[in-house]
Amino acid sequence: MFPDTLVNKWKAVFSACILLVSVLFWSASDMRDVQAPRDQAERVAATMLSWHSLELVSFKKTQSLWAGYGNVCELTARATTAAAARQMRERYGGDIGVSAGEGTEETTTTTTTYALILKLISPPPTQAGTEEDEEDEGHLRKILSYEVERSFYGSIAPLLGRDLPMARCIAATGGPPGSDTPEGITATIMTDLRARYPVGGEGRAVLSQRQVHAALHWLSEFHKRSRRMRPLPLQDLLLAPLEEAARRRRGAAPARSVWLNGGYTYLATRRREYASLAADSASEWSSALCQPLAPAGHSLAEQVAHFLTPRGRDYETLVHGDVKSENLFATPSGGGVAFYDFQYVGLGLGVCDLAKLFTCSVPLRLLTDGDESAELAMGEGERGLLQRYHGALLSGTDRVYDWDTFVRHWETALVDWLRFQASWGFWGNTEWLEARVRSIIKDQNWRTWLDEQQSLIDRETNLRSYN
Repeated sequence: MFPDTLVNKWKAVFSACILLVSVLFWSASDMRDVQAPRDQAERVAATMLSWHSLELVSFKKTQSLWAGYGNVCELTARATTAAAARQMRERYGGDIGVSAGEGTEETTTTTTTYALILKLISPPPTQAGTEEDEEDEGHLRKILSYEVERSFYGSIAPLLGRDLPMARCIAATGGPPGSDTPEGITATIMTDLRARYPVGGEGRAVLSQRQVHAALHWLSEFHKRSRRMRPLPLQDLLLAPLEEAARRRRGAAPARSVWLNGGYTYLATRRREYASLAADSASEWSSALCQPLAPAGHSLAEQVAHFLTPRGRDYETLVHGDVKSENLFATPSGGGVAFYDFQYVGLGLGVCDLAKLFTCSVPLRLLTDGDESAELAMGEGERGLLQRYHGALLSGTDRVYDWDTFVRHWETALVDWLRFQASWGFWGNTEWLEARVRSIIKDQNWRTWLDEQQSLIDRETNLRSYN
């Protein structure tokens, strides 16, 4: 028999071997867990990057979308081939955050990384695929808005010029049958704006004066360049959510472009809120905006909505649809901004973007000199900001958009924006907005002008019906 000491030594060696094998096994398992994407969003990111010979280096979820409809994630990627690295440089240049390695093009392929953003849309299971979906306007609005945003980044943003600051699309999918991503998922990978615009706007916060001027410049460029584009085929534009859903149920091919009517507050998509306001006898805006007027029986809110509805006029453009401080990034100095979140981009009047910006993100001191009257005419601060935008909009073009017409459009946009806030909830410079609208709707010249516009619209409608 072996001595006890020798047996004990062999036992110790055997136990050490078992421990070593266990450590190696679990280490390998852990490595596999680190290297392989661990959830749906990470798998989607890795798959979409692979389409362009890019591989995922790091992944982090940073934000949940409204009502749990998906996630925004930060990605770091690198090229797996020299050709892919060259393509990234040529296509995106300074638009992409790069951490470069050292050496030749071939040796830096795997050491150069790119800062990217994944926006992944995955509706809550309780919402998707039910009969209630077809009548839930809020759900439809969100689902369609993500289709619009993907389409905008993929097919329209490139037409606006590389020098207009916005995120650039790297890859996009709608989850068509046969794709490598899970069916039903909408996802977009884009450049990270923070590489050049590191200062994020805060939710429901006001901008600095310099940021306001930069925002007006960006909007004037966006609207001006949109006006120069070839007209978008109307049949490719998305209708209001319930109308678009009905069109698709009738077998029509899904529209693959932007909204026919940009924004998410226009009357055709807010009928429920409008009915609630009309029934609210405690609100001064119920009778002021919702009461039917002779001779045609349209309310003031309906007349305003009819005028703002896009129908191919020369001064119509693409509007962002959700302009606020929360949807922009800025340079450290505030002299440059870049907007994002193009879910509600569509046709409209540029002043509709300004109405929300002025109410929700512009400091009140830039709009008025402190006058707290219940009714306010246009103040010098407001006028100065509008003139800055209007001048930039027309600069370098041969388009005509005279100041008086522009102001009428601006006043009408303010009335429409107040109609939404009164029916949904007030926030921002609401006392200024209400005072301005009280003044506007008491202006007989504006009322006469609006009646004339409604008469023109009615005649156009009757002619179309007759033909």
